[in-house]
Amino acid sequence: MDDSLVDLSDSSSTSVEGKSFLFHPSQQVESKNTKNEAGRSLYLLGKIYYDKSDLDKAEKKFENAIKAAEGLALESSNYSTLLKAYGFLIRIASEKLDIERVNDLIVKSEDLVMSFAAHLGALTAEYFYYVGMINTYKGNFETARDHYLSAYKKAQEENAPDILAKCLLALATNRFNTKDHDGARQYLRQLDELLKIIGKSYLLGSMYVLEGKICLEEGLDKKAIEYFEKAALNLSHKKCWNLHGYILMWRGLAYKGLGQLDKAILYFKLALESTDTRLFRSLTKLLQLEIEDANNSNVDIFLDRTNRQVQEKTLGIIDFKHRFVLLEILFLLARSPGTPFDKEQLARSIWKDEYNPLIHDKLIYTSVSRLRKLIEPKNYAGTKRKYIIRGKDGYAFNPLARIKFGYEHRSQNFSSLANVELGLPV
Repeated sequence: MDDSLVDLSDSSSTSVEGKSFLFHPSQQVESKNTKNEAGRSLYLLGKIYYDKSDLDKAEKKFENAIKAAEGLALESSNYSTLLKAYGFLIRIASEKLDIERVNDLIVKSEDLVMSFAAHLGALTAEYFYYVGMINTYKGNFETARDHYLSAYKKAQEENAPDILAKCLLALATNRFNTKDHDGARQYLRQLDELLKIIGKSYLLGSMYVLEGKICLEEGLDKKAIEYFEKAALNLSHKKCWNLHGYILMWRGLAYKGLGQLDKAILYFKLALESTDTRLFRSLTKLLQLEIEDANNSNVDIFLDRTNRQVQEKTLGIIDFKHRFVLLEILFLLARSPGTPFDKEQLARSIWKDEYNPLIHDKLIYTSVSRLRKLIEPKNYAGTKRKYIIRGKDGYAFNPLARIKFGYEHRSQNFSSLANVELGLPV
C-alpha cells in the first residue's frame, strides 16, 4: 500500500525547537519499547559494575536506568527494573554512609511499590518481596517477615523458583537480624535443597556468608572460617568482588575469636589494602576499628568471654573452657581495675551465696591461687603480683596492667545503614 494513503487520524504530533513532527502509534510503541530496552540495558550494566566493586559507575548506570524508565513503568517488568535499581542504589548509599540519600531512596522505593500495587490486577510474589525489602530497610523486621512469607506462598503458587530462593534467603536473614539462629538455619536448609535444583551460584555464596555470620555470633569460629572460604570460592567463580573485603574481614573476626590476633590483624589489613576506601566507607570504618581492637602490641592480657579464652602477652593463649569459676573471678576483677573485692562480695558475686567463712575462706583462697598460677607470668620480677593484687580490703586487678576485652556481642560488628549489605540480593 502507498505510504501516502496511510490513515494518520490516530497519529500524534510533537514539536522540537519550533519544528512539528508526526508520529504514528506504531512509532510510539517502538519508541516505548526502545526506552524499556535502554533502561533494562543500563540496569544490567550497573549490576556488572556493582559486582566488580566499581560503585561510582554502578551508581551512575542505575540512576540512568531509572531516568530511562520514568513515565514508562506501566508493566510489571518495568516496575521490577526500577525497584531493583533503587535497591542497588540503597546498598551503595549505605556503603558510602550517606544517611540522607538512603532515607530519600527508601521513600521513593516505597512510593513506587504503592504505584506497583495500584497497577497490578492481583498482588504477586514479586510485590510482596519488595514490600518486605522496604520494611527491612526501615528496620521493621516482623512486618518484613510477614511479607516475605506472603511472597514465599505466592512464589509457590506462581511456580517461580527464582523468587522462592530469594524469599528463603530473605527469611533466613530476617531471622538472623532478630537473633533467631535456629529459624535462620531452617530456612537456609530449605534454600540449600532448592539451589541444588535451580543453581543460582550468587545466592549460594550469600547463603555461605550468612551461615558463617551465624557461626561467628555463636562463637563457632572454625566452622565460620569454613563457610567464609566456601563463600569466597563460590563468588570468585562468578567474578563477583563486591563482598571480597567483607569476607576477608569476617575471616579475620573468626581468627580473632580463636585468639589468633596476629592472623586476625593480617586479614583485616589485607581487606583494607584491597578496598577502595573512598567508596567502601562502611567497610573501611569497621576494619579500622577491628585493627585497633585486635592490635595487642601494647596489651598485657586479652580477655575473650565468648570463647572462654585469655591471651597473656608472655604465656600465650590460656583455655578457660572448663574453668568457669576462675573465669568469672577474673572478669569480675578485671572489669573494675584497682577496685578491691572482699570475701563477702566474692561469695555473693561468684557463688551466689551469703558469705560463710567456714565454706568460702578456703574456697576463695584456693580459687584465686589457681587463677594466679594460670595467668601470672612465671618469670615476672617484682614484689607484687602482675595482675591480681591482695590487700587488706580484698583482691583487686592491677590498675597498671594493660587489658583488652574481646567483643561479647558480636552482632555489633554487623550493624549497617538501612540493614543491608552489598551481598544481599535485591
